[in-house]
Amino acid sequence: MSLAQTLRRPRNALSVLGATLALAAASIGVWTAQPAHAASLPAPDHVIVVMLENHAYSQVIGSSSAPYINSLATGGAKLTASYAITHPSQPNYMAIFSGGTQGITGDACYTPGFSSAANLGSELIAAGRTWGSYNEGLPSAGSTVCTNSSTKYARKHNPWFGFSNVPTSTAKTFAQFPTDYTTLPKISFVVPNLCNDMHDCSVSTGDTWLQNNLSAYATWATTHNSLLIVTFDEDNSFSGNHIPTVIYGQHVTAGSSSATTYNHYNVLRTLEDLAGLTTHAGSAASASDITGIWS
Repeated sequence: MSLAQTLRRPRNALSVLGATLALAAASIGVWTAQPAHAASLPAPDHVIVVMLENHAYSQVIGSSSAPYINSLATGGAKLTASYAITHPSQPNYMAIFSGGTQGITGDACYTPGFSSAANLGSELIAAGRTWGSYNEGLPSAGSTVCTNSSTKYARKHNPWFGFSNVPTSTAKTFAQFPTDYTTLPKISFVVPNLCNDMHDCSVSTGDTWLQNNLSAYATWATTHNSLLIVTFDEDNSFSGNHIPTVIYGQHVTAGSSSATTYNHYNVLRTLEDLAGLTTHAGSAASASDITGIWS
């Protein structure tokens, strides 16, 4: 081997090393261009959140009056230290949707579109993802009526109407809930009426409604990269606002639980990160994701 050949070998090796590093850098560039997800969270295609009403953890979890919710906990995960933010109902709905109560302190009917604050709906829309809600008793899609006594509907449980940056058209009636679950939005809320959410009627009534109306979706979710989250707005005012929260679907470890203290802001942060959002509304920005339950 000539001296020239000997001297060329290190340069050739460096060239190979350089090409390898360039390829690695290119690969990293492709990866970082994808939507960001928290490292410990899955990236589901669909998430449904169901909000129920006014019951403490001990009134539901382990109760014979709620066999379906407890079956979801057994087949999925339960948060044993899940808490609402305040009382009464309405500010909790604002909190889980926007990371703050938006100055709402009671259940009075608010002015539609009174706030332009960032929220889950506006963030999803801005990021090119889909958002929607399915509201039992809503007279028609997009209706901003305060109440409807014949259908037991109350807008106090529908915070999306409070934000000018969320189109009212994204609020559907529950009759519009699809049978083809692949057409569901990326994230959606399902809000039962005042009886079926356990506000005016029993735990058993709400549990049966949930089973009758969402068990088919829950089963489908386990094999279609999707999730169902069942939580409550607040407790019965006698348990320190300790509420049930159950998560079910693909990528949830069956029978798991977390004793970490979480609240509505943690649920919102988790929803944002499950959707790959890089923005976080209000107090969700400083909240942690729900962890320890994912397979």
